[in-house]
Amino acid sequence: MKALKVLQLLPALDSGGVERGTLEIARALVTAGHESVVLSKGGRMVEQLQHEGSRHLARDLGRKSPATFLQYRALRRLFEAERFDIVHARSRLPAWVAWLAWRGMPAGARPHFVTTVHGMHSVSRYSAIMCAGERVIAVSDTVRDYIRTHYPPSRWPHLADERITVIPRGIDPAEFPRDYQPSDEWLVRFHAEFPQIAGRKVLTLPGRLTRLKGHHDFISLVARLVGEGLDVAGLIVGGEDPKRPGYAKEILERVQAEGLGERIVFTGHRSDVREIYAVSDCVLSLSSTPESFGRTVLEPLAMGRPVVGYAHGGVAEILGELFPQGAVGKGDVGGAAARVADVLQARTPVVAHNTRFLLERMQAQTLAVYGVLA
Repeated sequence: MKALKVLQLLPALDSGGVERGTLEIARALVTAGHESVVLSKGGRMVEQLQHEGSRHLARDLGRKSPATFLQYRALRRLFEAERFDIVHARSRLPAWVAWLAWRGMPAGARPHFVTTVHGMHSVSRYSAIMCAGERVIAVSDTVRDYIRTHYPPSRWPHLADERITVIPRGIDPAEFPRDYQPSDEWLVRFHAEFPQIAGRKVLTLPGRLTRLKGHHDFISLVARLVGEGLDVAGLIVGGEDPKRPGYAKEILERVQAEGLGERIVFTGHRSDVREIYAVSDCVLSLSSTPESFGRTVLEPLAMGRPVVGYAHGGVAEILGELFPQGAVGKGDVGGAAARVADVLQARTPVVAHNTRFLLERMQAQTLAVYGVLA
């Protein structure tokens, strides 16, 4: 493959799966000898991006205002000056501005246009821009099926199947190693911070405190297991949603009302989630809406930790590959509790080794898409 110059566009570089994926592809480009450029309004991940050899262009294409669309002229001038081989849009509003800039260029002078559909957005003309790429990357089979269902070639003639490439997200086995054990120092600190878990089987529900993540189902599950005589503790790992502080208060009050104040603890946002997975006897995924992928399911499974979850969306794909025994129907709290009990009493097989959802594979497949176009 010839040396490429690739621009990735997204609203900001603060945190999140889209941002993490952007940095992972930027790193792979630099390692392979290509030129990597990222355009966003900035954020705390910019320093890492630049340290790893990419260039950052500061421009706010994520602000939801009609004025944002008017930046397409300036973006077209940027495309003409920089002569990118690939422009890769990862979010709707930046994709619209990039597409408006791109379509006004002479066909022979345009960069190739790639999009990644990271989530299952509301179906609309606005969301359809994520399917406008010359190549459209879907982060899971679930997302590909969503595209096929809601943007069929009969209505969107350009979106034939050969334009859609499924590239599942992946993790680095060195970051989440199989059978990882935390240090003694970490264990002492963690048990001092959360003494409620000492001597108990630990169940963990990761994810920000939003209604979609299934915290009420988790509380019901823990209550059911305690009622059945199992000595369990529940960890709710994730920060509050600043837009909905009332929800955090709601679930805290529910825990107290159920008499589970010594059984369920809220850790808040943590940077040591790997260690928390390692001390968990079972991790839960109880989202009420299907996830486009399900990274917080893959990470513990890659470490060999069992996961019990509602089998829909990307979570169903990951469980089906690595731990089908953990799959239960959406909303089936009783079924989930029974599967957790099986896990705690060692009545389920071990978790399969992760050989599909790998960071290196995701990076190679993405660069291959660039190479086919350029």
